[in-house]
Amino acid sequence: MKTYFVSDVHLGLQVADPAARERRFADFLRFLPEDTEAVYMLGDIWDFWYEYRDVVPKGYVRVFAAIQELLDRGVKVYFFPGNHDIWTYSYFEELGMTRLEQPALVEIGGKRFCLGHGDGLGPVPFGYRCIRAVFHCRLLQILFSTLHPWFAYRLGNTWSRHSRLSHDEVYVFKGEKEPLYEFVTEFSKSHEVDYYIFGHYHADVDMYLPDGARLMILKDWIYSSPYLCFDGESFVKGISQE
Repeated sequence: MKTYFVSDVHLGLQVADPAARERRFADFLRFLPEDTEAVYMLGDIWDFWYEYRDVVPKGYVRVFAAIQELLDRGVKVYFFPGNHDIWTYSYFEELGMTRLEQPALVEIGGKRFCLGHGDGLGPVPFGYRCIRAVFHCRLLQILFSTLHPWFAYRLGNTWSRHSRLSHDEVYVFKGEKEPLYEFVTEFSKSHEVDYYIFGHYHADVDMYLPDGARLMILKDWIYSSPYLCFDGESFVKGISQE
């Protein structure tokens, strides 16, 4: 049985070809093999997502149809909120998906995994901690929900367009100097983990920690379509084709 991992699709981001990116992701989900057991979506699948009690962002019909087909096949679909799609409250769960919070410890094929989006883990800068606190503040979320959707979605999409992806900036993972690296090395001191898998950094990372655990970071889907597949014994790194 195979388990797939994908991150940082950034559906809706007006960079490169957003319509083609959505088709690639929907096709990736729709054509997963019959022996697929689970799919883990590690955050920032949407570039901006905010759901009201009775209103969710329009569009993404292909993606939701593909997710529903997977669920109908008995495939388990897990998702982590990222820093761009934090504000998910119940809609995904109503579809049948399972929400997880980072860092999540799961066992797959007898191996121990630590999964998450990757943002906010480790000694991140004070300014970013403040931004995260604002975005996760329940009171501010309630106040934001009082805005009319027409204005709220335009405000949110304007904010998301100021991300580094909108400016084609290439991030270089700094290895041992990264907050995430410091987090996983400290986490390994008190937890037995075979594999760490995250997104967020938009960099292709595959390295081993001092204790032998393997750290993998998935790149984004802006110009390609990367994913990881674990078959219970080994990993396959793939690129989904349109």
